Amino acid sequence: MRISRLTPWAAGLAAAALFAVPAAASAGQQRTADAQSGTATATATVDDYYAPAAGKTGAALKTALHDIIKTQSKVSYDGVWNALKVTDQDPANPNNVILVYSGRSQSKSTNGGDPNDWNREHVWAKSHGDFGTATGPGTDLHHLRPEDVTVNSTRGNKDFDMGGGPVSEAPGSYTDADSFEPRDAVKGDVARMLLYMAVRYDGGDGFADLEMNDKVNNGSAPLFGRISLLKQWNQMDPPDAFEQRRNQVIFDTYQHNRNPFIDHPEWVNSIW
Repeated sequence: MRISRLTPWAAGLAAAALFAVPAAASAGQQRTADAQSGTATATATVDDYYAPAAGKTGAALKTALHDIIKTQSKVSYDGVWNALKVTDQDPANPNNVILVYSGRSQSKSTNGGDPNDWNREHVWAKSHGDFGTATGPGTDLHHLRPEDVTVNSTRGNKDFDMGGGPVSEAPGSYTDADSFEPRDAVKGDVARMLLYMAVRYDGGDGFADLEMNDKVNNGSAPLFGRISLLKQWNQMDPPDAFEQRRNQVIFDTYQHNRNPFIDHPEWVNSIW
């Protein structure tokens, strides 16, 4: 199986050249650009990683991907601080990280719990399944991102939906009593992080079986919505260079597993 970058899902991937993928990427995914055609190819190592999923759809694909990505190294909750300084580094300023909802570039050294610090945002809110900060889902870098303390508090454990009032310090984001809408540039990122969690954690390793639904107000249930909207976001905001680099760094340096929906966004519609 080859990874094709010639589909609509790959829009915007030419920007990948703006980011430097770590040298260790030779163990994972590498791309070589054809100077004349502008096409890209992926090395067989990523194809091999997903080989057990080849040709599958629906529930069989979800099960195959779970079996692939469940093999991972774990990061402690304290270790998340330093990991995020690498995974979310501002490509224009190596001293800063990019805040996920705010889009702001902020000094790596300003992590903490005070107003205007950045802290560790669980995109799959940790109360949805009550896993807290336990090593596993509570520390999985594929859904943890830096965010302003105040914005993180405003988002809380809300499901994702459209509408509401503007979020202070997060231009383009909106919220109401039961939902949060992230800025357009990360709508797809949010969708793919949540869908990764729903595949990775299926109840078989001592944690709740995380699943998607099409509701808000899921509270402490191990559910997240709205899936119909997240599928749209996955299509309208395909993986960009920042997201791809992040996936590669997590694979190479920290957890040694991948988010399959960054590598294959088309699998979202194959499963849901």
